[in-house]
Amino acid sequence: MKTELWHWLAMTMLASTLTLAGCGGSDSSSPTPANTPTANSGDDSDDNGGEDPGDGGDNPGDDGGDGGDDGGDTPPDTVGRTFIISPGDNATEDMVNAMVQLRPKDTLQFECGYFELDQGLLIQATEDVLIKGCGKDETILSFKNSVNVTGLEALNIRGITVEDLTILDSPGDAFKLKSVKWGTLRNVRAMWSGGGEPVTEDNYAERIHVECTAPPFNEGDTSPDYTPSSASGRYGIYPVESENILVEGSESIGASDAGIYVGQTNTAIIRDSRAVYNVMGFEIENVQGGEYDNNIAECNTGAFLIYDLENITRYGDTSVMINNVARNNNTYNFAHSGLVSAVPRGTGFITLGYDNIEVLNNTFEDHSTAAVIYASYELIDGKGKTADRKLDPYTEGLHIHHNVMKNSGYDLPPPDLEKVANGEVESVLPFLIGLKNLPTLNDPTQLLGSLTNILNQGKGAHIVWDGLRDELDEDCPYPVDSNGDPVPMWESGKPVHTNEHPNPACHYNAYKFDDNGERKLPEWGSCIHSNDLSEDSAPYLNFHGTDGLELVLALAEQDLSILSPSGLMEVLEGLLNMPSDTRLSDHDCEARFGKLLAPLPRVEIPPFEPSGEFDPAPSDEVVDFYCNADVADGEINREALNYNCPTLDQYNLFADPEDPRSMPNESGQPFVLNTKLFSDYSTKYRVVFVPPGEQAVYRDGQDGNNVNGSIFFPEGTVIAKTFAFTDESNGTEVPVETRLLIKRKNSQGSAVWTGLPYIWEEQDGKRVARLAMNGGTASVAWHYRDADSNTLLSGSTDSYSVPNSNQCITCHANDDQPAGSAPIGPKPRNLNRAYKPESAFMGTRGQGGFPQVNQLKQWQDIGILTGVPSLTISNGVATNIEHLPRWNVPGDSGETANSAADIESRVRAYLEVNCQHCHNDKGAASNTGYYLDHFGDVDASYGVCKKPTATGGGSCGRQHVVVPGSSGSSIVSCRVAAENDPQKVMPPIARSVAHAEASALLDQWINTVVDSSYTNADACDN
Repeated sequence: MKTELWHWLAMTMLASTLTLAGCGGSDSSSPTPANTPTANSGDDSDDNGGEDPGDGGDNPGDDGGDGGDDGGDTPPDTVGRTFIISPGDNATEDMVNAMVQLRPKDTLQFECGYFELDQGLLIQATEDVLIKGCGKDETILSFKNSVNVTGLEALNIRGITVEDLTILDSPGDAFKLKSVKWGTLRNVRAMWSGGGEPVTEDNYAERIHVECTAPPFNEGDTSPDYTPSSASGRYGIYPVESENILVEGSESIGASDAGIYVGQTNTAIIRDSRAVYNVMGFEIENVQGGEYDNNIAECNTGAFLIYDLENITRYGDTSVMINNVARNNNTYNFAHSGLVSAVPRGTGFITLGYDNIEVLNNTFEDHSTAAVIYASYELIDGKGKTADRKLDPYTEGLHIHHNVMKNSGYDLPPPDLEKVANGEVESVLPFLIGLKNLPTLNDPTQLLGSLTNILNQGKGAHIVWDGLRDELDEDCPYPVDSNGDPVPMWESGKPVHTNEHPNPACHYNAYKFDDNGERKLPEWGSCIHSNDLSEDSAPYLNFHGTDGLELVLALAEQDLSILSPSGLMEVLEGLLNMPSDTRLSDHDCEARFGKLLAPLPRVEIPPFEPSGEFDPAPSDEVVDFYCNADVADGEINREALNYNCPTLDQYNLFADPEDPRSMPNESGQPFVLNTKLFSDYSTKYRVVFVPPGEQAVYRDGQDGNNVNGSIFFPEGTVIAKTFAFTDESNGTEVPVETRLLIKRKNSQGSAVWTGLPYIWEEQDGKRVARLAMNGGTASVAWHYRDADSNTLLSGSTDSYSVPNSNQCITCHANDDQPAGSAPIGPKPRNLNRAYKPESAFMGTRGQGGFPQVNQLKQWQDIGILTGVPSLTISNGVATNIEHLPRWNVPGDSGETANSAADIESRVRAYLEVNCQHCHNDKGAASNTGYYLDHFGDVDASYGVCKKPTATGGGSCGRQHVVVPGSSGSSIVSCRVAAENDPQKVMPPIARSVAHAEASALLDQWINTVVDSSYTNADACDN
């Protein structure tokens, strides 16, 4: 028993040490920081946050370090710890141990040298942290053997700086910031070895410096500088869905999509950086308030891109491109798929569907297609065919002035005939430019020479415009939100759409036109003036879109209406407008309108503001005091639930501390789900512990309420899930891990779900589960009949994965749920069934003997669930509330077994439980625009003919997520079936083998159910 004195000491320490909040807290078995400063002495300030991640000022969260008296109302700044990671065999383990402990003002520091890391660096549930090395030439982190797709990933962080290191050969993205507020990437490099000799510890000092002298124009060409490869990861530097982002002094080499990219973000600056040998050098996508300043793009396919992508979280407006250099971006396009795969080699700057851009004081040199391509989605999709009608397909408010352009459009790349034969016609754009660069029809002396140019892929120009603009749609009403209220608008009258707004029936554009139906100019046009255009190239071409090709396009689409009198008149008008014009004076705003577009404001990042929601870790002494407290038999050690206990038995959750399949203590309730998350064919034992005297609240997802959330559980709730592997042939069942979700309250009074993984092991003849914040792996085997389908399941893997505590949050966090690792599975529709264990191994012992009655009714009857409507039970299922079918039981949907409706309902149940927790507009994959909401329509957002937001191996070389009638062309089929490839495996965490039975059902749905009647199904042919 603890003495009264010890109790008093422990309580004193508790009062001065705030309780832990969030997944990944202090683990008493983890090493202490290598350097734990006791005061901010000033000489180690670089180890405590460096400069502000936004404006180059003071350390984020630091009020200036004056240490003075502020009246006593504000506590002194917390002094951060520094975790030192050294090269060597233990580097990955040390890195993971450190990353799950990071708290505000902490530093994770890599020493100089070359690191081989087999897991990614994942930072979550903290703020105001610094990740640093010795310099991007001195600290090299190689992830070529990593089991994770991303090198460094920061999710839901407020204040992070990453500086002075290189990430090499990440399977997917190198640096990814998602849902980060105030993020700085400074003096970092992303690099892939490409198709040449691998970069290694022995040669990195020379190989990481890549020049740009002779890029390969065509696939198969060689270069003395670098060999690009489509097998490289997608993005080098990739902040997305974030706010207040600064990328400076950084570099990307070899990305198969974009080198340095900021997307779906408010307020972002990319400056003083370099991109070389990527497909797209720099991208600003769907950004509100972006800036390129003093960057260099060379030897990419395309240099700079500012555009809006359709069907994702939000849309952009207002970006400035100033003082940049784009030169010799003539590398052939080596992207797998996606919009970036359509970028012609030899492009200095391209814009698409984005309003208000100022391009000034830049230099564009040596681009074989054009210095500037000014285009619209109408060119890609066809007039009025852009499926996402929230997106304005046209770029307007474009101001290009005081730039230097030299040697442009001298060698247009030919079409990729193989892609064209497969319906991927985007690569025809440069040929279309050359084809329409004809002499005037009244100058036949030039005709022969022009035809010769066409046969040689023609010529481009400094500035190329597709000439496409919309016309006023007087009958299109202002769009409304899901409640029928008008969506917000910009000062200009343009709707400010997000993915939460329904797709309107038409594209509203009245704000561009005056009361007489005339376009407002130059506001909704373009101004091009005062540029230094060298005489070696055509200054400007307006190639009038696809005018002149009406007959060809109609016949390709088998549209015979083109042969009608009105159709033939359209063909004739198109032919007359087919040749490009060169009237750059059309964009002389001063001469035409007496005014120019106003200069756009430069981007300013506001000072960092800490949230204060993340508590420091409690001391080992406090953890020891509560976790080792004596409790009565059958009682849970509830005081210890505020801490991360080193062993599972210290919470006293189960009657048998060595067996989590035994009966739970107190009022713990075993439960099962209709459709469960697949985890390498494990069988699972789930228990919920609601605190005595408390009740959970019934919340379903109907009528748009609580779509992503589960039942609302009170603070102090514990959900335990044990993963076991059953071998009925040998009569064994081995629990491998038990994961806890504990709902705690932080020092600010906010609720936080903490995820804790425990791994079972033998010790002195007893079974014990030890806290494993850094996760682990295990060799497992299974041989049993599924309890629902009676299918025999058999197999093994040496790579069963126990996620680390930061990975818990990746799946469990949603922006509309409590912080941390909120529950995923226990939704009313997924609990609406009679209890029946997943495994028959226990028989009637332990949880195997629990009453097999409707679970919601059981919880209601024993008083742990309130707000449940009156239930009508039939065969264990409440028929008057929502119900998710068992994905592997034909007919469980209530539809005729194996009918189209039944197959779709069961596929949707599987995708909801296994994918939707990330693929929703509040989840970790919100930036993809691919949303698998249970109550959503099966349309473009659900993947039907949706293009991927990025290329890389994750697209499997395919062009659309779901292609009606063709699983072999659908990205989702490839990814669900994938194994042993971090770029493709989906879900990316907690499975090492493919779920063959579910993959077969998914393919059956795509091949036999999804057809041309589905919304957006025709977009696969655009």
